[in-house]
Amino acid sequence: MNYPIKLISVVGPTASGKTALAVELAKKYNGEIISADSMQIYKGMNIATAKPDEQEKQGIPHWLTDFLPSDKTYSVADFVSDAASCIEDIVSRGKMPIIAGGTGLYVDSLLNGISFEKQERNEEISNELLALYEQNGVDYLLDMLAEFDSESAENLKEQRNVKRIIRAIEFYKTSGITISEHNRNSKLKGSPYNPIKIGLKFEDRQKLYDRINLRVDIMLEKGLVDEAKQVLSNDLSSTSKMAIGYKELIPYFSGERSLDECTEILKRETRRYAKRQLTWFNRDKDINWILVDKFNGFEDILKYAETIIDKGL
Repeated sequence: MNYPIKLISVVGPTASGKTALAVELAKKYNGEIISADSMQIYKGMNIATAKPDEQEKQGIPHWLTDFLPSDKTYSVADFVSDAASCIEDIVSRGKMPIIAGGTGLYVDSLLNGISFEKQERNEEISNELLALYEQNGVDYLLDMLAEFDSESAENLKEQRNVKRIIRAIEFYKTSGITISEHNRNSKLKGSPYNPIKIGLKFEDRQKLYDRINLRVDIMLEKGLVDEAKQVLSNDLSSTSKMAIGYKELIPYFSGERSLDECTEILKRETRRYAKRQLTWFNRDKDINWILVDKFNGFEDILKYAETIIDKGL
């Protein structure tokens, strides 16, 4: 196999249109899609995670979706290993790998060649940290992280991503080195990939937020409440329980809030998540950004993306 491997990545915030664009690019460039979404990996978590159905896939193979029980943990190290295997398989069959998803840590770790020694997750430590978060809030964990890894604490301060903060603390407690030091050492080895990076975002942020609000309404019409009941009745791992779309409905199930109130909370939390995604991806100067609201429809967006890719191939 020739290195570095040429591939395409499609990133951006939730509800920006990544799936549709990735599918059309796969049809154009004889590609197969590798999902980089930390929640679409779980079985039974379909509506809340906007997992593409067979109609949306249009016959394009999608890898790393819908394969893991919700009581199992899944780490960025697992993703990098699994995605690398998928890439090699796709390339060996003469096809183009297309990485598509909004989990920035997954995408960056894969494309930057971050290597991970096979390190088992410590579920006990992870659950202890999750309990501390539920009792004391995210700032408490950030302060804890800053005591030994100020760099990671600073990087995660604006995102306030509880899952990644917990992982950074757990990594140090189990390995004895900080995750920022580990990542620096890994990057020195270089990446086996030569990606063409496409990003979707909006010049007018409110238009993205309107799409998010509409998507939540559609999720409710599709049966999100029933799915949430089912998912919440299962044993959930420390990673799967962080999914947006289920925990926000708990006050409705307990009778503490109305469905309308919980829906507004869900929309707000999804908008906040999108903002965190944009903060993450905006740091990558190699992403070719497409401003969705500056184009006259999907076909024009697709043509522009193809122009970017053709230049990079």
